[in-house]
Amino acid sequence: MDSEKTLDECGCAPTSVERRRLWPAVSRRSALGIGLGVVALGVAGGPAISSAFAADYPSWDDVQAAKANEAAKAAEVSKIQGLIQSLNNEVARTQEAAKVASDIFYEAQQAFFAQARRADELQSQADAQAAQATESANKAGRLAAQLYRNGGDDTSLELFFASSAASTDDLLARLGTMDKLIERNSAVYADAVTARDSAQSLSDQAVVARDERDRLQRDAEQKMVAAQEAANAAQAALDAQKANLSTLEAQLAALQDTTAKTIADYQAGVEAARIAEEKRQAELRAEAERRAAEAAAAAPSGGGGGGGAGGAVSGSGWARPGSGGITSGYGPRYVQCGSGYCSSGYHEGTDLGQACWSGIYAAQAGTVVYVGYNGGYGNYIKIDHGGGIATGYAHISNGGFYVGWGQWVNSGQLIAATGNTGNSFGCHLHFEVYVNGSTTNPEPFMADRGIWL
Repeated sequence: MDSEKTLDECGCAPTSVERRRLWPAVSRRSALGIGLGVVALGVAGGPAISSAFAADYPSWDDVQAAKANEAAKAAEVSKIQGLIQSLNNEVARTQEAAKVASDIFYEAQQAFFAQARRADELQSQADAQAAQATESANKAGRLAAQLYRNGGDDTSLELFFASSAASTDDLLARLGTMDKLIERNSAVYADAVTARDSAQSLSDQAVVARDERDRLQRDAEQKMVAAQEAANAAQAALDAQKANLSTLEAQLAALQDTTAKTIADYQAGVEAARIAEEKRQAELRAEAERRAAEAAAAAPSGGGGGGGAGGAVSGSGWARPGSGGITSGYGPRYVQCGSGYCSSGYHEGTDLGQACWSGIYAAQAGTVVYVGYNGGYGNYIKIDHGGGIATGYAHISNGGFYVGWGQWVNSGQLIAATGNTGNSFGCHLHFEVYVNGSTTNPEPFMADRGIWL
């Protein structure tokens, strides 16, 4: 309980209320364990099923034995019906938990981005005021030197009491000039003091803003982990359903069937369905890769925002993340509303307009640190490239993930298919670049690495 209280107080992890919403029956550790199993086995092509859970499923021998006894058959029918319902319930529950976690992550991520911009803006204003203070102080110094050269201060008094002045008019003129210089110098000095005080105040505000930015960054990172765990748990439940539902339904049909159809016939049907599904998935992947290759071949090369070959790796080792041209740049933008939501007033990335299911490629080699839904970003992938650099890919198509969490990817590798998920008004790739967690403009960043978006 003490550790939970500490997490709640620091604000850097899901609160106890959020944890209850996210994991009513699955702990963070067990959810992550399930998710790791999904990644380890899912990438290899097979579903990940808990061995303890799988042991509860009836075998075909159990079905055959139960079929010979009405009481045993009724009990087995009830058991299988309960297992089917449990599978469906677990999928629904974990998917809802994953959706809640992804929304929490998205909000935390956006709050961090906004605070990072505020901290940078305050520091920029502080630097500008400090420069103004320095300029005003130097100006006051120059005026003081001029005042001294023109006979100010003690020199003026000496001229007044001695007969060194050519005439009274000459002395008054010199004193008048001195008075004007003193007045002007005082105003410049006051400007310097005001600018210095403003710079100090803004610097103090920037320090507070950076502290809050760092807290929000830790909060967003913690909630990204929580969202990934929830997504992994949901995928594990879905894989368990896919792997077992057809078998359970066939076993139930075999128990309830009064015809002479054999258990072997039902088993053959299950195997045929499994093979057909594997073939369908392979065809979908092949079609996506074909579309990606066609889009890359048809895209014009070069920069200027007109598109280029997606996945083509430059001499720097970086690659263009998509083949489309820029449709929306980084920074402040007009807010567009529709379909029950509005776009953000500040665009954290660069949009590349490209067709649904066209290829999305890793901009650089790295480790996939997030795969899943992410609020307004829809289906989203984040890759950590090391050295404080990461990239994000948003609005991916449903069923368009080609890599898993924790997987290493190469520069230019096909990682996903373009979609229209989340807060999106049409199929496109929203591409983000992160430097120490904060977003930066992808266009100059990629141009510095030989890639023109």
